[in-house]
Amino acid sequence: MNPLRALLAIVLLLSLAPVRAAEIELADAVELRARGGLPNALRKLAAGGEVRIAYIGGSITAAEGWRPMTTRWLTGRYPEARIVEINAAIGGTGSDLGVFRFRQDVLRHRPDLVFIEFAVNDGGAPVDQIHKCMEGMVRQAWVADPSIDICFVYTLVDGFVPTLAGGKFPRAASAMEQVANHYAIPTIHMGLEVVRLAGEGKLVMKASPAEREKLKDKIVFSSDGVHPHAETGHRLYLEAIVRSWEKLIGVGTPGSRALGQPFVAGHYQAAKLVPLGSARMGPGWRQAPADQSPARSFAKFLPQLWMAKEPGTELSFAFKGTYAGIYDLLGPDCGQLQVSVDGGQPKSVLRFDSYCTYHRMGSFVAARDLPDGRHTVTIRVDSTLPDKKAILAKRNEVIDNPKRYEGTTWYAGWIMVIGDLEGQ
Repeated sequence: MNPLRALLAIVLLLSLAPVRAAEIELADAVELRARGGLPNALRKLAAGGEVRIAYIGGSITAAEGWRPMTTRWLTGRYPEARIVEINAAIGGTGSDLGVFRFRQDVLRHRPDLVFIEFAVNDGGAPVDQIHKCMEGMVRQAWVADPSIDICFVYTLVDGFVPTLAGGKFPRAASAMEQVANHYAIPTIHMGLEVVRLAGEGKLVMKASPAEREKLKDKIVFSSDGVHPHAETGHRLYLEAIVRSWEKLIGVGTPGSRALGQPFVAGHYQAAKLVPLGSARMGPGWRQAPADQSPARSFAKFLPQLWMAKEPGTELSFAFKGTYAGIYDLLGPDCGQLQVSVDGGQPKSVLRFDSYCTYHRMGSFVAARDLPDGRHTVTIRVDSTLPDKKAILAKRNEVIDNPKRYEGTTWYAGWIMVIGDLEGQ
């Protein structure tokens, strides 16, 4: 499986918490809710000059699909404008990482318009977490620049089709709709036409290459039910953007936005990344060589990648706030960590799973929803080696080169914090 395609499946397979049907009222399935529109971006596009458009989301947005297609379409639609695309999408990640990297990967590039796509990767996340993360990004944006336009966009996987065909959004998109309602943010569901065509028997959600050859009279959305083919699924996503865009013209009044009261208490507006080097590093830490893999492969999002190879190597920091975590890598040579908060019992955190035939970006939470005060976090590279052979076997993967899987290395680049590190 292509690594980018595999990433999203990880998120979908996670069971973060039991979900009750009464947890949230599902929103009616509508392709476009214009709300306050995109008046500032539309005015800038019509006037010509530079317009900066950011896209943040998971692997569906990271792919060479609806994102670059949308940029190209807008370039043709507004020939006098010079559109700059900001690609801040990372496969296999949800809004829980997105809200922490939003300042670094989106806002520092001074966007005029931001598309946010996390409804699929947030499919298993608790509703309150979705609220806090999505609201956090909105409030970060409008504190930085109240004229930034924001649009939530929703994609789908095959498991969402029955709910959408029944006229309702799945729970993650429904939770996002509540935030969008509060802030008058337009939302576009790019997959409703996909569902309609599937219901009419004109489209199949997934088919292998061999099966696809036999389905020449049907549209094949994807090979896995998740990641669209560029010429079919992504093209349908683009067409939803185009239809909705024309309806957004003339909606809303250009100008600055007032934040007003938050939608939920404890939203993640204050979420931020702090360089790992700000923590106390014990003996055994060194920077990963920038010109070699894996640091070279992830330099865009992890400009400084640190590595600890020896068991017992420690990282510790103190902070005043409510949340702390680490933005790091998983991979074949990684192992597991022991994480302790406020001197409590350490918990094991694996940095190796059944997809670790390659390195990829990830993150983990050390502690969340803490009392707002001083806390300490200590993380130690564990000497216990995970049973990598057994873990890989869960997906019928094998250890092809034993040397690649040796060791318990930990690669990390950022501290995720809501609050402030001591000494910062």
